[in-house]
Amino acid sequence: MGRTSFGDKNNAGKLIPIEQAHGLLNDWVESDRLRLHMKQVAAVMKAWAIEKESADEQTSLKWEIAGLLHDADWEKYPKDHCRIIIEKLESMEIDPEIIHCIASHGPNYFGVQPESNMDKMIYVFDELSGFIHAAALIRPTQYEGMDVKSVMKKLKTPSFAAQVSREDINDAISRINYSLEEIIDFIIQHQKNVK
Repeated sequence: MGRTSFGDKNNAGKLIPIEQAHGLLNDWVESDRLRLHMKQVAAVMKAWAIEKESADEQTSLKWEIAGLLHDADWEKYPKDHCRIIIEKLESMEIDPEIIHCIASHGPNYFGVQPESNMDKMIYVFDELSGFIHAAALIRPTQYEGMDVKSVMKKLKTPSFAAQVSREDINDAISRINYSLEEIIDFIIQHQKNVK
């Protein structure tokens, strides 16, 4: 990414309505699968903010927007992933915490370290959310009856969802005070009904 500072601190607290964020997602992302991933990460981020961070409505919306837009430029601009959505949000004068969060969702790729709890949790949720969804898709009952143990077993199978970095998952988990099992359970519960 080449930088570690994002947005203007004078824009702290400036958010876009969630409907506008969904509009941006729909304009930029054609793949239904990628849209679903972004909506799932948004739902899990919002739920975590409310349940684990005791966030108010404004703060939980910030978490939700970061989750919803973190991969907005991935499909159209894979070589410039993160840079394009960051520049767009900066031009919209969005809260810099959201922009930093998006910039830090893949520290090994973008070179931006997660600092806040919001940053750390998007890093935790991003790969795991997609992995859990992939695991659900191959089950006859999908999310119904899915348990932590079966996901853990799949994580230990390198050939399953091989593109998902186990190293990133372990690195992300090492930065928080929750176990991998707790996070998997939380994701299953909070993304299973997202459409």
